[in-house]
Amino acid sequence: MDPILSTAVLSLVIGAVIAFVFFRSYLLKQRSEVQTIAKPDLHSDPKKHSKPPQHVSRKSHSKSHAHASDKDSNKRHHPLDLNTLKGHADSVTGLCFSPDAGNLATACSDGVVRIFKLEDASSKSFKFLRINLPAGGHPIAVAFSDDASSIVVASQAMTGCSLYMYEEEKPKTANGPKQQSKLPPQIKWEHHKIHEKQAILTLTGSTATYGTADGSTIIASCSEGTDITLWHGRTGKVLGHVDTNQLKNNMATISPNGRFLAAAAFTADVKVWEIVYSKDGSVKEVSKAMQLKGHKSAVTWLCFSSNSEQIITASKDGSIRIWNINVRYHLDEDPKTLKVFPIPLQDSSGSTLHYDRLSLSPDGKILATTHGSTLQWLCMETGKVLDTAEKAHDGDITWISWSPKTIPLGNEQVVVLATASVDKKVKLWAAPSVNSS
Repeated sequence: MDPILSTAVLSLVIGAVIAFVFFRSYLLKQRSEVQTIAKPDLHSDPKKHSKPPQHVSRKSHSKSHAHASDKDSNKRHHPLDLNTLKGHADSVTGLCFSPDAGNLATACSDGVVRIFKLEDASSKSFKFLRINLPAGGHPIAVAFSDDASSIVVASQAMTGCSLYMYEEEKPKTANGPKQQSKLPPQIKWEHHKIHEKQAILTLTGSTATYGTADGSTIIASCSEGTDITLWHGRTGKVLGHVDTNQLKNNMATISPNGRFLAAAAFTADVKVWEIVYSKDGSVKEVSKAMQLKGHKSAVTWLCFSSNSEQIITASKDGSIRIWNINVRYHLDEDPKTLKVFPIPLQDSSGSTLHYDRLSLSPDGKILATTHGSTLQWLCMETGKVLDTAEKAHDGDITWISWSPKTIPLGNEQVVVLATASVDKKVKLWAAPSVNSS
């Protein structure tokens, strides 16, 4: 028994030693792995977490909005990303530049419209005017009316959609100017339960300068149904209604000169109407003008060129088309397709994706596009990709718009692109170099 017992004890001891050596080796390996994971972070932190300082040196400005300890600090900062307008407490659903590009208005689901003063796109912080909408409604879209002191807001509530026009009250200066006593914007006109309680998809405005137009701002509200309504920005008067008769709308917009209204809807054809003006400058009627036929599937978005003579369309058929609408449609002359580009955006399986939003730069050279949270810039001459920000926001992009004019960026004057998102942020982007195409 003694030899057997001693053998058993020896076996237990040897087994314990082997187990100890194994677990010690395992623990040392784990510790080593943790250290190798941690070390790159220690080296890369200055790069990752010093994104704002890196941004400062590149563009000679700082970004106080950036958070060094942000959870997304491991994401690369896109070189075209100039600044972020924070302070929104919920999804940002719409934005609009003032005609002089000095102000940027945002609509947020927190019930507030904010009008940011863009004195310098590189500012550490931006002053903004806060407009609280009436209780029960939240803003979904904004459009400036005439100038930066008045703005039209589309609001959604349980009872339906409303339109409000807010205008800044200029203080009376009987005994000398009192610049500090600026009064808050007041509601000048309002309409409720418009579009038969259906949601408003888009709200856009243009200054009517075509023909005998009197220079007033014309606002177009597009419902999720098939109707579109035109409004006089200053007075709130209804100027006309159109029905797309295409099951449901995707969006609608007015040409920069106020001549045409175009809608993208459920079908592949784009309908275009002409806003006809009387000799006194007022709107006489809205009449059918032409249809853009060529896409094979629904058009998701469209935009006009700055001279109002071209329309750019994006479709679920995977293509972008550029149309010449400067035709004598009264004589049955059809609009012409100038160019067709394939959408250069694919998913992981190689399938072509569609664009959600389009916005053409003022000089007509760069087309900004979005799909989900991806932002892409295309060369309008060649259709090639100039740059892509795959995660431009931490959520879907809801609206994009180029500044109509240049704004200050340090010592420069630049045109910027603004993007809004469900991530509660608005970002300002520089334009990519067209030469890189």
